[in-house]
Amino acid sequence: MLQSIPDDELLRRLAELMVQSRRVEADNVAHIAEVDERRLYAREAFPSMFAYCADVLHLSEAEAYLRIAAARASREHPMLLTMLADGRLHLTAIAKLAPHLTRENRDALLERATHRSKRQIEEQIAEIAPRPDVPVMVRKLPERRTLPTAGLLVVTNRGEGLGLVPIPELRPDGVATPVMEAGHAPPTSPSVFQPLSPGRYKVQFTASAEPSPSFRHIPAAVRRAVSERDGDRCRYVDDRSRRCPERNRLEFHHRHPFGLGGDHRVPNIRLMCRAHNAYLAECDYGREAMGRHRRPRSRASPAAARG
Repeated sequence: MLQSIPDDELLRRLAELMVQSRRVEADNVAHIAEVDERRLYAREAFPSMFAYCADVLHLSEAEAYLRIAAARASREHPMLLTMLADGRLHLTAIAKLAPHLTRENRDALLERATHRSKRQIEEQIAEIAPRPDVPVMVRKLPERRTLPTAGLLVVTNRGEGLGLVPIPELRPDGVATPVMEAGHAPPTSPSVFQPLSPGRYKVQFTASAEPSPSFRHIPAAVRRAVSERDGDRCRYVDDRSRRCPERNRLEFHHRHPFGLGGDHRVPNIRLMCRAHNAYLAECDYGREAMGRHRRPRSRASPAAARG
């Protein structure tokens, strides 16, 4: 029993366990990096490394995000694994620093970040990558409703009493999902018409074209039939009969590749998530051939990673 261990011995054991834990953590991150690089999650019927970490490794969303971010950063900056193993950096520090690291600045930034807290890392980042001031926003508050106690945080207002503040949920990409008050329906998705800068907007729309067997365009009637047949879900099934659960960002995959003479008939088309469409393309054309056409992986957060 730990209660019988002398104080000095207890502290020594704890320090030894932390050393072992950090080394194991670094090994875990290195293995995640290699599995992610080989996209082995796709072979196992998962649409992303994030989904594999959550469903197979049983990591929480936050645990998966931090480890994937560190794993991807370590492929370009291998010293991160060494610093994680010896305790100079923690996972949160690596995840926050990763988007700002380059081969030119990494030595200075990492030396300064050694043994720093999350708050100190955030202050360091604010110096090297300042962001504009948050704009003033005024809005009408919704009618006060009775809120359930679950998901609430009790806060003080400088000694003026206690208040209840809804705690937003965090998506894997770190974006907060607003907590809805009782009786309020969730907001509908806004139109894809986003201002980027004064006088410049992002506009997203769908255009049609006349179908032709000599072009990659799949006729609308075929797309509808395939989507209905596949239940608006990725069709990939692994060798253990597990079907990929992904229902978002689906693509149309040709059983017999279009580039090798495949047609646009319904039997030749299947719904696939982006990861499995890419995985099967490598099976059809070869990894080296597809690698020449694949864009470099973004260093953005993994939950957008989520692929």
